[in-house]
Amino acid sequence: MSFNMTDQDQITSSNESAQGGKAVIEIKDLYKSFGDNHVLNGFNMTLMEGENLVVMGKSGSGKSVMIKCLVGLVKPDSGTVKVLGKEINSLDQQKLDELRSDIGFLFQGSALYDSMTVRENLEFPMRRHKEKLGVVADTEPLVREALDNVGLAHTMDLMPVELSGGMKRRVALARTLILKPKVILYDEPTSGLDPITSKEIIELMRSIQKKYGTSSLIITHDVDCARVISERMILLVDGINYAEGTYSQLSQSTDPKVDAFFKK
Repeated sequence: MSFNMTDQDQITSSNESAQGGKAVIEIKDLYKSFGDNHVLNGFNMTLMEGENLVVMGKSGSGKSVMIKCLVGLVKPDSGTVKVLGKEINSLDQQKLDELRSDIGFLFQGSALYDSMTVRENLEFPMRRHKEKLGVVADTEPLVREALDNVGLAHTMDLMPVELSGGMKRRVALARTLILKPKVILYDEPTSGLDPITSKEIIELMRSIQKKYGTSSLIITHDVDCARVISERMILLVDGINYAEGTYSQLSQSTDPKVDAFFKK
C-alpha cells in the first residue's frame, strides 16, 4: 500500500474511535483456496455493534466466499470466524441454525419464493426458526409490522411476479427483519436497480439500522452506495483487507489499487 505512516495512523485512530462498542463479527487470518485458486489469503475484518461496514472488491475478489465462511456455508482452510461471540466452525448444526436466526441476509437477487405470496414468504422463516419465536398462532401482526417497516403492507397477498425489482428487494428486507436479527448482511443491495430506487433502498437501510440498532455488513461494488451508507470501508484486494478507512480517507488515497475503486 502507498498510505504513508501518517495516513495509516490517521485511519487507525479514526477506526478505533468509531469502534467504541463491542465486536459482533471478528474474522482473523482467513484463508480459503479452491485448488490452485487462492481466494482469501489472510483476510481480517471486525464489525462493531451498530456499525455500517462496507466491504468492496472486484468480481472474483472473494467477497462471496468470505460471506459463505461467515455464515458457515463454506469451511475455511484456516483462520477464525466469530459471530456474536461464537466461533462458527466449532458449532454443531443445531447451534449454527440458532445463530443464523440472529443474522439477517439480504440476497442480491432478493431470493423470494415465486410460488408463495408475499405473506407466505415472510411466514417461511417464522416456521423455520420456531425456537426463536415459538409457535405463532396468528402471524399477520408480525408480517404486517415487517411490511410496514418497508412501506409495503399493501402487497401482503401479492405474488412476487407482481412486484417491481425495488419492491422485491424491500419484501426481502422485510422477511429478514421478521426475526429481528442483530446483524444484517447485505449482498449487493442496489445491484440491478435504477438510481432512484437505489437511493430509496439505501435510505431504507439507514432507517432500519436507526430503528433496530442493527449492525450491518454491506458487500457492494456501488461506489455511491458505499459513500452514503458506510461508516467505515474495507477494500478486499489480493485476498486480504488491503485498505481500511472512511470513504473520505480511502477516496483520497494515492495508492493505485485503492484509487481504482473510486475512478469513474
